[in-house]
Amino acid sequence: MKTPPAPHGRLLSVNIAANPYYTEAKGQPTGIGKLPVTHAVHVQAPGPKGVGGSGVSGDAVCDRKNHGGDDQAVYAYAREDLDWWQGELGRELPPGMFGENLTTVGLDLTGALVGERWRVGERALLEAACPRIPCTVFAEKMGEAHWIKRFTERGATGAYLRVIEPGPIQAGDLVTIEHRPDHQVTLGLYFRALTSAPERLSDLIAAGDALPKETRETIARRTRS
Repeated sequence: MKTPPAPHGRLLSVNIAANPYYTEAKGQPTGIGKLPVTHAVHVQAPGPKGVGGSGVSGDAVCDRKNHGGDDQAVYAYAREDLDWWQGELGRELPPGMFGENLTTVGLDLTGALVGERWRVGERALLEAACPRIPCTVFAEKMGEAHWIKRFTERGATGAYLRVIEPGPIQAGDLVTIEHRPDHQVTLGLYFRALTSAPERLSDLIAAGDALPKETRETIARRTRS
């Protein structure tokens, strides 16, 4: 087990969708429109997908069939990656623009390992679970041509996090990496294996039970055929 020195980063902002964002094309509510809050919010495991929504108190997950649940309880995106996209798109991208609950600084989310654990503030313990797969709602919100393709090619997807230990979090909290597994399955590799490099799917097996159940089922199904 690898336990690097700490702290490694901090929360620039915590963002929630108190008022769900409505997509123009489908007219359905979504929780992608998030804005920073200045107060502390509580995080906890919300329950399985289909039942549980967001793990962040006050946040909204409207499509619980495809979003939310324990393996997608909290979504983090790095300010450094937002800055890259700002330069690419030539427009301001404030915290929460990508629908992230946590806008981080000083953390390499693409290089985070599946099962890596972060202490956020004094009490909350979060675990890297899986990358974000871009969807049509995200594309509609961004309003950029070929957004899903461009986001996929870049490969900086951010991190979906499980809540291992609940607690309050707020902007400015330190993020300490308390545990890194021995395997080399990063969220970047995970994303590529599910999108542009399916031949890498079997490489994900090294992450074991830290992989979400549906990913383990996908690997078993595709590697059988």
